[in-house]
Amino acid sequence: MDSSREKVKHASKTSKQMLIGLHIGNGYGSQQGAWRMPGVDPKSYTSYDARVKQAQAAERGKFHFIFLPDGPGAALTDIENEAPSFNLDVMLTLAAVARETKRIGLVATGSTTFNEPFNLARQFKALDVMSHGRAGWNAVTSSGDAVAANYGRSIPSSEERYGRAHEVIQLIQALWGSWGKDAWVHDQESGQFAKRDQILPINVEGKHVGSRGPLYIPPSEQGQPLIFHAGGSPNAHELAGRFANAVIGAAFTIEDARAQRNAFREAAKRYGRDPDEIKYIPGLMTTIAKDRRTALDRRIKLTERLFPQRVVYLQQMLGIRLDLNSLNEPLSKEQLDAARPSPFDPRSAHALKIAKEGWSLRDIIAHGVIDYHPVIVGPGIEAADHMQAWFEAGAADGFWISADVDEDGIDAFVDEVVPILQERCLFHQDYQGKTLREHLGAPDQYGTDPRVSTQGKGTMEE
Repeated sequence: MDSSREKVKHASKTSKQMLIGLHIGNGYGSQQGAWRMPGVDPKSYTSYDARVKQAQAAERGKFHFIFLPDGPGAALTDIENEAPSFNLDVMLTLAAVARETKRIGLVATGSTTFNEPFNLARQFKALDVMSHGRAGWNAVTSSGDAVAANYGRSIPSSEERYGRAHEVIQLIQALWGSWGKDAWVHDQESGQFAKRDQILPINVEGKHVGSRGPLYIPPSEQGQPLIFHAGGSPNAHELAGRFANAVIGAAFTIEDARAQRNAFREAAKRYGRDPDEIKYIPGLMTTIAKDRRTALDRRIKLTERLFPQRVVYLQQMLGIRLDLNSLNEPLSKEQLDAARPSPFDPRSAHALKIAKEGWSLRDIIAHGVIDYHPVIVGPGIEAADHMQAWFEAGAADGFWISADVDEDGIDAFVDEVVPILQERCLFHQDYQGKTLREHLGAPDQYGTDPRVSTQGKGTMEE
């Protein structure tokens, strides 16, 4: 390792350390074609054992949480050749994982637009109790027509969706707190199971939702689940700033990520919260291999079927014509001189940078320049360097990782990237607590947060 790498390696010796989560979608991996890779069980889409194995790999790497997105209206655009992007059912999956893991947090998406609050409250608090305080709810609105069609409805306006979301989160937190902290006695000798006067209706009503309550589930070791949010709009800033402990983010540059993180922190301050209470966690996609060439060849094998469409899209990103018959050739000097990154696509500047390094058109695409998060294609130290640069620039509090192929990509990150981050004192050596609230350094909360429950839009009334 050269001196510059040694300097980077030892640059951070501060007490602050990053958070790391693992994204698990359909169980194959983040790249189309993962289900066909050698060593992958093509039936793992329906295997809870596979999800357990993946979660256990992340727990071996001391990841703080696993994150399961959900898309009940996701269109099956290429079901002939590819699996749907999401799990069979996020709550059933996490219930299976909860029984076979001990420390890692369990986070799943649940829509505030098309789910009844009482059902969401019951599901997530039950998961929190059975996992001994490791549950988190990624509270999001739904915006796709395909989702609405599955519920026989139309998509509400943004104002209505977010107005409902503010109410749903407050109502669910009120339900979570409707069984008092000390209500459960379970005293066999006296015969008292619970204190009736500490299990009370909440009787709250808003414009969009309401409930009598109470919920019939006692608190977990962390009290109640944490709130996550995924989104980057001004409405998302307000919702997350008011309620969220963490944001599942998407950003392509340090500057963009820093701006997003600051926007969420400022929103938290507007609601009387300490901005450090909200953690901004952008995504990172990885293909970890011994060298760049090996990693590129792996991604080519995974995604080459999609190259015709991706060449067309790369043309739009760079504003030049590209020839599908010249996949093995680098871009010409004339093409590079004429190329102009699209101002409408934040990935474009990085795509042009990769092209100027002299890679073939096939390799440019294999670098992941069209993927929906930054992509690391190469040895583990490159992922560690990327994560350190963003973390120390104030652009991220951590990262959620999407491996290209779950079967071996999670282990590759755990074995090749985590030790480097630990050596640089950027990532913990072991879990310091048992609950997700402890993992994220989130403040204690049971029921609604009194600092924000009476502020802003969507406030519920008792």
